[in-house]
Amino acid sequence: MTSNSGPAIKPKEPPAEPLKRAVSGTLRAIAGVPELEITYAADRSTILGGAVRLTEPPRRMSKKDAAILRGQADALALKLACHDPKVHSRLLPKGTEARAVFEAVEQARCEAIGARRMDGVKVNLAAMLDDRYTKASFNDISDRADAPIEDALALLIRERLTGAPPPESGKKVVEMWRGWIEERAGTSLDNLDEVLTDQRGFAQMVRDVLQALDMGDDLMSFADDDLTDDSDPDSDQDPGQEEGGERGEDESEGSQSSEAEASDDEPEFGEMDKADAPPSDMPDDADAEEAKDVSEPPIRQLSNADSRFVDYRTYTEKFDEVLQAEELCDAEELARLRSYLDKQLVNLQGVVGRLANRLQRRLLAQQNRSWEFDLEEGMLDPARLSRVVTDPMQPLSFKRERDTDFRDTVVTLLLDNSGSMRGRPITVAATCADILARTLERCGVKVEILGFTTRAWKGGASREAWLQAGKPPNPGRLNDLRHIIYKSADAPWRRAKRNLGLMMREGLLKENIDGEALDWAHERLLARPENRRILMMISDGAPVDDSTLSVNAGNYLERHLRAVIERIETRSPVELIAIGIGHDVTRYYRRAVTIVDAEELGGAMTDKLAELFEEDKVASRGAGGGRRRA
Repeated sequence: MTSNSGPAIKPKEPPAEPLKRAVSGTLRAIAGVPELEITYAADRSTILGGAVRLTEPPRRMSKKDAAILRGQADALALKLACHDPKVHSRLLPKGTEARAVFEAVEQARCEAIGARRMDGVKVNLAAMLDDRYTKASFNDISDRADAPIEDALALLIRERLTGAPPPESGKKVVEMWRGWIEERAGTSLDNLDEVLTDQRGFAQMVRDVLQALDMGDDLMSFADDDLTDDSDPDSDQDPGQEEGGERGEDESEGSQSSEAEASDDEPEFGEMDKADAPPSDMPDDADAEEAKDVSEPPIRQLSNADSRFVDYRTYTEKFDEVLQAEELCDAEELARLRSYLDKQLVNLQGVVGRLANRLQRRLLAQQNRSWEFDLEEGMLDPARLSRVVTDPMQPLSFKRERDTDFRDTVVTLLLDNSGSMRGRPITVAATCADILARTLERCGVKVEILGFTTRAWKGGASREAWLQAGKPPNPGRLNDLRHIIYKSADAPWRRAKRNLGLMMREGLLKENIDGEALDWAHERLLARPENRRILMMISDGAPVDDSTLSVNAGNYLERHLRAVIERIETRSPVELIAIGIGHDVTRYYRRAVTIVDAEELGGAMTDKLAELFEEDKVASRGAGGGRRRA
C-alpha cells in the first residue's frame, strides 16, 4: 500500500517579512539592545516606552520604500545607541525656538555618527530624509519666514559632519538660511566635528551656535554646572555606546519621557516639558467674534494670572462651529451609519462589553456598603435590641443604608476626530464610547461624548479671509474649528445612541487642534452642577493643522495644548486623564496611558475609570465615612 501523504507544505510568508526581519535585526545590532521589542504598524516610526514601532511597509514595495524603512530604523537605532536622555533633558533650552533647534541638531549628531561609520546607513538616512521633506512640501516654501530654521540648521550640520549634501527636497530651505547662519555661526559650526561623539561637549558647542543666532535669551535653562558637572559619571555618554554598546535599564526606562521621537513625516525630534508650557484660557464666545475685524488676529482673553502668556491667537472665530451630531446628518443617514458601525465591530463589542460589565461590578461594589446608625427612623437595628430588654425605657434604634454615589459624577469623553484616526481607530473609539457610556449611566454616572476636528483641510474660510486681507503677519490659528456634541450629559443614551455613527461618515475626519478642543470640553464641564467632573481625552497624535503651522512656529499648536493641560491639571477641579493610541501622551499629561493598538482601547478606558473611582473610595474611607458609631 502506498501513502498519499507527502511532505508538509510550509505556508507562504508575506513578501515583506524577510525585509522586516533583516531591518529588525540590524536595528537591534546598531542600538546594542538584543532584546529590543520592535513592532510594525500603519503609523509613523517612533520610540515608545522603551520599544520601537516601525511603519508597516507597503505590500508592493519598491527599492525606494525599502530604503526609507531602513533609514527610519537606522535613525531610531542611532538615537538609542548614541543619545543619553538624562544628559539631554538637563541641557534643553527653555525657549521654544531654541529648543526646536537643539532637538533637531542632536538628532543630526546621532545620525552623523552612524553615517560616518557605515556607508549603507548613510544611504538609508538620505532616503529617509528626502521622503520626510517631500511629504512636508519643503520645495513649495517661497519665504524664509515659512522655512523652519531647525531643519535648515540640522541639514547644514549634517553636511559639515558627513560631507553629504542636503536631500533634493530640503535644498531650497537650506539655501534660504545658509548665508544668514554661516555669517553668524560659521566658526562655531566648524568646531562641532571635534566633539561629535561627546554629547555634553556637543551641547556646549550648540549653545555657542544658538547665542550667535540671537537665541541666547532662551538659554536660561543651561546652568553652568549642568555643562561641567562630573559628579554623575553615569549621566555622560559611554564611548562604547556609539559603537552600538548595550544601554542600561535606567536609560531605556527614561527614554519614554525624555527621549524625542524620530518620525518619517515629522521633522521635530523633541517636545516641550510641561513646566515650560504657558497656560492660557480660551472662551468660545463665537457671537462676540462675529463683530471683530478679521484683518487683525485677536488675542485670547486671559485671566490676570495668565497675563504673561499672550502668544496664542485665533485669526477669526467667525467660521467656527459647535454642532449637535444631528445637525451634520439627517436621521435616516445616521441610522444607516450606526448600523454600519455595529456590523464593523461585532467581535469587539463582545470584548468591550465584558470589560464594561467588569467595570460596572467594580463600581456597584462601592455602592450600598455603608450604614447610618442610632437613627429615629429607618430599619430596626437588631444589634441594639438588647438595650431595650435591659432597659425598657431605652428607645428603639434604627439604621439606614447610605449610598456612595461617587460624589455626584459626570464624565466627558473627548474623541479625536482627525484624519489620522480614519479606519480601525475611529471605529474602536466610537464603540468603546458607546458601551462605556451605557455602563456608566447604569451606575448613575452621567456621560458626555464630544468630538473635535476642523471644517476643512488647509484652512477653509479662515485662510481665505486671511489671504483677502493681504496675509497679515502672525495670524495665529488659521482654520475653521468643528466641535461636535454626540451626546450631552443630560441626554438619555437611547436618544443619542445613533449619533456615534456619524464618525463613520466619509469626509468628516480632517485636522485636529487639540488645545482649543480640550479647553472647550473643560469649559463645558465647569458649567456642570456635579461635584466630581472627569475629562478623558482619546487621541492618536499631537495637534496638526497644516494651514496654521505653515504661518507659525512648528510647535505653535503643541505649545498651546501644553498650556491648556497645565492650567487644567494645576488650577482646575476637573480631573484630566488621557489615552494615546500609538502616541506617547505621557509627555503631555500627568495622568495618561499609551496603547500601541486600537484594540487595547476598551481595556485602557475601563482601567483608568476604575482607578479614578477606586481612588475616590479610598479617600472617602480615609475620612471615616460610613463607620459604625459606638
